[in-house]
Amino acid sequence: MLIALMAKDKAGALQTRLDNRDAHVAYLKSSGVVSQAGPFLNQGGEMIGSLVILDVSDMEAAEKWAAEDPYAKAGLFSEVRMIAWKKVI
Repeated sequence: MLIALMAKDKAGALQTRLDNRDAHVAYLKSSGVVSQAGPFLNQGGEMIGSLVILDVSDMEAAEKWAAEDPYAKAGLFSEVRMIAWKKVI
């Protein structure tokens, strides 16, 4: 099951993102369930959120994965949405 995780950073939290980026990227690479991932950018090119496509057994597994993300543990996000996603192309 593919799940799209879309997260918006808290205002003014770029330094929190940068401080936790290495741990976050290592988690993405080591978890074995990330299909695609990358940051959302503002018009100035600064990172302001995240899109992660998870390939997991169910929504509960996605929620558990999201709770262990170093960004989530650091309190980076103001909003997180997860929704089932179907890849067409």
